Amino acid sequence: MLTLLHCGRNVLTFRTIQTINKSYYSSQMAKRVAVVLAGCGVYDGSEIHEASAVLVHLSRGGATVNMFAPNMEQMHVVNHLKGEPSEEKRNVLVESARLARGNIQDLSKLSVKDHDAIIFPGGFGAAKNLCTWAVKGKDCSVNDEVKAVLQAFHGEGKPIGLCCISPVIAAKVFPGCEVTVGIEKDDKYPNTTDTAAAITELGCKHVNKSVSESHVDEKNKLVTTSAFMCEAPIHEIYDGIGTMVQDVLKLA
Repeated sequence: MLTLLHCGRNVLTFRTIQTINKSYYSSQMAKRVAVVLAGCGVYDGSEIHEASAVLVHLSRGGATVNMFAPNMEQMHVVNHLKGEPSEEKRNVLVESARLARGNIQDLSKLSVKDHDAIIFPGGFGAAKNLCTWAVKGKDCSVNDEVKAVLQAFHGEGKPIGLCCISPVIAAKVFPGCEVTVGIEKDDKYPNTTDTAAAITELGCKHVNKSVSESHVDEKNKLVTTSAFMCEAPIHEIYDGIGTMVQDVLKLA
């Protein structure tokens, strides 16, 4: 009886140590990911479903997340009910805080040293607030803070994930890179062909990928997926973003 109790204590102690070690190493190995938002709402900010999908899949992947947005005025504000611009003015950081449930920081405070990867959801805010692609196409300029952050992660060899229209930012910042914004000459991807042509004109390579897939540019550690560039059921959008997130975490 004493022997069994003694053995039981040893087993219990061993299991307790195993649990502690597992918890410790899991926390040590959790990937730290920065997510950059561009406002709140598809027509003038970050696409809400894409941002949510990114956060859900990062959570499922065990990552710790910090959210950021530039502290700047939006290009304009769109009434999402009418689909028309309104006269009001809004701040990108303040609007992004809606998506982040208030837990967000100024992009100027983002430190590449404190993160293993970075992800940009799509939405017109990426093409209006983070850069000027929406009005200037391939001749656009990229927000200085956004450009600096991208170059910092790239310089450290840390992965960058982008979905929907946001891969165009990478195409502008990293000449010669490879991205996807969907499948060209396919009715399910109505805006992909023209966008891909502009990406090609920038000296980058567009790779045809379906909404459920992501493309990994191994050289530049860029992971892209089309998301709402495709007219697909929302669960397919979520699944494709999940593929992108998984690939980002693998590279981190």
